Amino acid sequence: MKLARTLLAGACAVALATSVQAADVKIGLITTLSGGGAGLGQDSRDGFLLAIEQAGADDVEVVVEDDQQKPEIAVQVADELIQRENVDILTGIIFSNLALAVVPSAVNQGKFYVSNNAGPSQLAGRGCHQNYFNVAWQNDAMHEAAGAFATQEGYESAFIMAPNYPAGQDGLTGFKRFYEGEIADEVYTRFGQTDYAAEIAQIRASGADVAYFFLPGGMGISFIKQYADAGVDIPLIGPGFSFDQTILPAVGDAAAGVRNTSQWAPDLDNAANSAFVESFEEAYGRTPSIYASQAYDAAQLILSALEKADVSDADAFRAALREADFESVRGDFEFAANQHPIQDIYVREVTQVDGTWTNRVVGPSLQDHSDVYGDDCQM
Repeated sequence: MKLARTLLAGACAVALATSVQAADVKIGLITTLSGGGAGLGQDSRDGFLLAIEQAGADDVEVVVEDDQQKPEIAVQVADELIQRENVDILTGIIFSNLALAVVPSAVNQGKFYVSNNAGPSQLAGRGCHQNYFNVAWQNDAMHEAAGAFATQEGYESAFIMAPNYPAGQDGLTGFKRFYEGEIADEVYTRFGQTDYAAEIAQIRASGADVAYFFLPGGMGISFIKQYADAGVDIPLIGPGFSFDQTILPAVGDAAAGVRNTSQWAPDLDNAANSAFVESFEEAYGRTPSIYASQAYDAAQLILSALEKADVSDADAFRAALREADFESVRGDFEFAANQHPIQDIYVREVTQVDGTWTNRVVGPSLQDHSDVYGDDCQM
């Protein structure tokens, strides 16, 4: 397989060969490759490119751009990809505030957007669009599973915390939807915050018997380290992205034994996942994260649709995407009517395997789960 990498005005244009019916397909991958969220974007990029490479391809080009975790940069980059590069499909955005800035304009210009991560409620409900597909989740999902788990564990009072941006707001809404106990306090932190001394003091004084937090990327690393150093004896739970493979190497035993919720784990028992984990580790020398797994699935979905239809035939390509005819690393996968996943979400536990901190599946939390916003989606 021929792999060419060319730097263009700070962007990495990656041409990969694969055998599909559609000719000259161009995919724009906008993701976070600098700043505190860079690890998330790098894993997403690597997971996506691995799937494309494994397909043994021809005439599929992936143009990778850094959004710098800034909405204005994401919009600028998307405009350049659409107008200058004339991409057919967009993907890659990690953060929901960036997705909300980019997706509506892209799909209204006739482009397809396949989300490998960000799943804001606005795009699952009234803002849904026939050209927008989300392979990862709707933002509330992992938090809903965590709320259900906290209830199952008998926690009667929860302190809940998230960054003040769309995914954070969706997250705490989701937790509360399935949690049957009392909310001791609900706190929204500054997006990108790294000092959590004040919030940790609030948790200690709250009287809660569990603390639930959603802080992805560098925010989560800072909080978990500071929480452990503070010696607070209130147990933590969180969504999978607060205890992801991009975070665990940096926090180590500070996260040992913590339960968290996700639709994926490295040890999820299906053939597609085992092959993915093995090939990712071989290609990149590290254990894949949630972000890598979702991007891998996003690429597999796109490739499966390209095998059935030319992307220039929008109706046929859209129908092929809806079929979701690919082997997901999550096992069973299908789209709900709003083109968001119906999937199982698991409880995982942070553990050490062969010297590497990772997550292992404990059991299901929610099964065949879909989001509540689909009823507001009119397509």
